[in-house]
Amino acid sequence: MEEIKLGKYRHYKGRPIKVIAVVKHSETLEDLVLYEHTDEEEPVLWVRPKAMFLEKVNKDGKLVSRFEYLGE
Repeated sequence: MEEIKLGKYRHYKGRPIKVIAVVKHSETLEDLVLYEHTDEEEPVLWVRPKAMFLEKVNKDGKLVSRFEYLGE
């Protein structure tokens, strides 16, 4: 499976996020992506399965990446 780079991304709906780490689920050992929305006053940490983070989604009839890497 593709590797996740740490740094800035944009969600396909436009929100900016920052990937902090790739972590493991304690029971299933599934890879999870730990990130925060960078457009909030008080950051909230979120996790999403790595497979879901990397998947393509349908936006206006086109398949696009759920998250687009923007850089460090």
